[in-house]
Amino acid sequence: MPDPDLVARLRAAGCVFAEDEAALLEQTARTPAELAAMVLRRVAGEPLEHVLGWAEFCGLRIEVDPGVFRPRPRTEFLVEHAAELVRSATDAVADGVDGAGRGTAVVDLCCGTGALGVALSTMLGGAELHAADLDPAAVTCARRNVLPLGGRVYLGDLFAPLPAVLHGRVDVLLANVPYVPTAELDLMPAEARLHEPVATLDGGPDGLDVLRRVSAEALRWLAPGGLLLTEASTGQAGTAAEVLRSAGLVPTVATSEEHDATVVVGTAP
Repeated sequence: MPDPDLVARLRAAGCVFAEDEAALLEQTARTPAELAAMVLRRVAGEPLEHVLGWAEFCGLRIEVDPGVFRPRPRTEFLVEHAAELVRSATDAVADGVDGAGRGTAVVDLCCGTGALGVALSTMLGGAELHAADLDPAAVTCARRNVLPLGGRVYLGDLFAPLPAVLHGRVDVLLANVPYVPTAELDLMPAEARLHEPVATLDGGPDGLDVLRRVSAEALRWLAPGGLLLTEASTGQAGTAAEVLRSAGLVPTVATSEEHDATVVVGTAP
């Protein structure tokens, strides 16, 4: 059991899962002094993942640096759905851990920590993994997560830094792009508003500006039958599907009550 005084301090600071957080902080800190510093940061409102230096995502421990967009639990559904679609297309066994995904070209755009690409590659038993982000801090962080799997991470805006050899070869394009409407940014939790770059949250007037940019170039990069997967709010899903349709993709929408998540998929002809 974690220190009751630490639990009480975290609870007083507004931490809903104070017991769990206290246990994680105690397990991660290497010295009493480090624990004290970590608690100060958390009580001051810094996201737990930034304080710990990692986040659990799809059963993996993903390194997360301060100031870098944190992978959300709900986004696990996007990765799980992508893995399911790939397994179906390759007639892999149900658990997918047979290496059937090896050779599958995966691109993680707006990758942040690289969590989505790393998780999907792991689920498939391996993949040709590429990731890109506009934020140098994110790229630095993502490289520590992606490179051990043999993947590559590029610095640049969306598709711009990707190698031309990927044209027409991408089997899965993970595009967890910003989708919060600009007018709703102030309604987001302080942990996001104050500790993550606005560019990772702001999707423009209706939240779909970045998705429109990705969709406009998607067919140039996707292989025949290739998949583009993006997350959206329930209210955005219909419009997001039309964005993909207008770009020449065949859209479908998948939802998960367990994850409280909506994923829009565009399939290349």
